[in-house]
Amino acid sequence: MSTSVEKTIKSDLDIAKNASMKHIQEIAEALHLSDEAYDAYGKYKAKVSLDVLKQPNQTKNGKLILVTAISPTSAGEGKSTVTVGLGDALKKLGKNAVIAMREPSLGPVMGVKGGACGGGYAQVLPMDDINLHFTGDIHAITTAHNALSALIDNHIHQGNALNIDPRRIIWKRVLDMNDRALRNVVIGLGGPVQGVPREDGFDITVASEIMAILCLAEDEKDLKRRLAKVVIGYTYKREPITVEQLQVEGALTLLLKDAIKPNLVQTIEHTPAFVHGGPFANIAHGCNSVIATKMALKLGDYVVTEAGFGADLGAEKFLHIKSRSAGIQPDAVVIVATIRALKMHGGEPKNELAIENVEALQKGFENLKKHCENMASFGLPFVVALNRFVTDSDAELATFAELCAEQNIPYELTEVWGKGGDGGVNLAKKLLTVIENNDLEFSFLYDVSDTIPNKIRMVAQKIYGAKDVDFSSKAQKQMQEIEKNGWSHLPICIAKTQYSFSDDPSKLGRPTDFTITVRELKPSVGAGFIVALTGDVMTMPGLPKAPAALQMDVDDNGEAIGLF
Repeated sequence: MSTSVEKTIKSDLDIAKNASMKHIQEIAEALHLSDEAYDAYGKYKAKVSLDVLKQPNQTKNGKLILVTAISPTSAGEGKSTVTVGLGDALKKLGKNAVIAMREPSLGPVMGVKGGACGGGYAQVLPMDDINLHFTGDIHAITTAHNALSALIDNHIHQGNALNIDPRRIIWKRVLDMNDRALRNVVIGLGGPVQGVPREDGFDITVASEIMAILCLAEDEKDLKRRLAKVVIGYTYKREPITVEQLQVEGALTLLLKDAIKPNLVQTIEHTPAFVHGGPFANIAHGCNSVIATKMALKLGDYVVTEAGFGADLGAEKFLHIKSRSAGIQPDAVVIVATIRALKMHGGEPKNELAIENVEALQKGFENLKKHCENMASFGLPFVVALNRFVTDSDAELATFAELCAEQNIPYELTEVWGKGGDGGVNLAKKLLTVIENNDLEFSFLYDVSDTIPNKIRMVAQKIYGAKDVDFSSKAQKQMQEIEKNGWSHLPICIAKTQYSFSDDPSKLGRPTDFTITVRELKPSVGAGFIVALTGDVMTMPGLPKAPAALQMDVDDNGEAIGLF
């Protein structure tokens, strides 16, 4: 059997298990980290001290490359795989490359989406550990979040000195799992000694404001400052109540003292990778931690990072929220696409994607074209990475090349899933040329001082292509409260379906003449943004009819099986 056939039939987990890993000490030494700069979590994982950021840097920060994608489809695009493969490719070209990615949530791991370690021969390792409990960061965030919930209800039970209105508590509980049954619950039943009954609910942990805070904090002091500003609800007089008033920001910071430290791991090809933080991009801001990104920029010459889902979500939020907060910006953007996914955006059913369909590709190309236009509107240079599949026909590849030439869109074929870094060398070379020859100037699309409706309309019309935005009566009342409380200057984090530019997941491609409906506004004052919930997007997902968990098990040696 040929090597190429062997690679094709192996699962991601099989490839990961057969990979040869270096001891984490070797990866740390490659980054010139001293023994005191990190704590090993076993042989292949480490937590890196924040003191590394305080050390004097003799060289300039590295170049930052943001990997994003077209609007995702069930056909798959491979954004994380390209992120890892591109880092490996830059290393093969002799560059000091570092990768910075998010941690996977157990919800999608056990559900349908899968993990977040890349795939094939472009993975971060140990993939089974990372996709499961890793170093416990998400569990720590879950604990801190729910500790605050317990402290809120205890405060009310013990006399409610702050006059918190139980009907106006906006701080839900969280769980790192897709569990639709917990979206709306009633707590405190069973009589006076069991607490005060009230309606409550659960979000998934990655939607927690504490997750966003951990990922946007600059250091422990900033983490504590942001936690103190979290608004948990309102008094009977509709005045906001913060964590600082409950006097528990210190306890929450204590629970997160290890979780705030970035996790260091490696790729199959031993490229250093920071995997830290995991907010979803459809319901949160979708970027790994600022601390990990800045640490990677300090230690590497080229840093490859990703933002969740399509460029209309993760990349937009990276630029308007993370870049603004952290004072960093990408030097270039990679937009990942596949022929298969573009054909789905052009109307071809998933079960017919292996059949050549140039017409569907031409129609679906409009989705990629819009994402390219959006990145250009920020003044950012970009390269499209076309993730090649064996089912891509010569005619489809030729058509894609013609469409890119017509629109002056730079692109390269990538085959990192099957070839690792070797499959991304051409992409890396083109990207380096784009970075070196860049004369564009980055700019935000809206000013934070603008009104909330104008900021939301700017994103909806400029990035999504919407005709207009409708605000529900509930959202309009919440907008008035936000303005009254002095929070309207914050940037906007729009929670929206990832499958469409619109708020209707069935409208694929590049829909036009649609209206975005904002049903609710939620102040995330500690994180530093206003969440605008649109359409039917849920902050607690559900599991599919046949969840991925059905295929998972451990073998007789205690090794994971069925994990992708």
